[in-house]
Amino acid sequence: MSQPTRAEIMRSFVPASPFAKELGIEIVDLRLDHAELRLPWSPRLATLGEVVHGGAIATLLDTAGMAAAWSDDTVPENLAGATVSMSVSFAAAARATDLTARATVVRRGRSLCFCEVTVTDAAGGVIAHGSMVHRYG
Repeated sequence: MSQPTRAEIMRSFVPASPFAKELGIEIVDLRLDHAELRLPWSPRLATLGEVVHGGAIATLLDTAGMAAAWSDDTVPENLAGATVSMSVSFAAAARATDLTARATVVRRGRSLCFCEVTVTDAAGGVIAHGSMVHRYG
């Protein structure tokens, strides 16, 4: 039996991850060097009133970047990996809306993968943009 690829692992990982599951994060699309993840609106994600907490948005961005980093057909030597850096710029408040993160790999190396991620609201407005670097175990 063949070993699973990074993309196959990622398709199983996100739905099973306790924190991603708690927030409701789901994979919409996963293909080579691209991931699209969704965070459905829930009042429990609010920081105040109906404004989505920045930590939930940053988690969505980080998870989407990791998914893009693991979107290839490489069979990993082990299942370890980690975000080594991440920057997030918030462009607007997200108010009672589903959010979508679209992550793209800009450079894939042997041990590091560099990704750009944009988070939008249900109307397509940009809520946040960021970059993250993922290290393979």
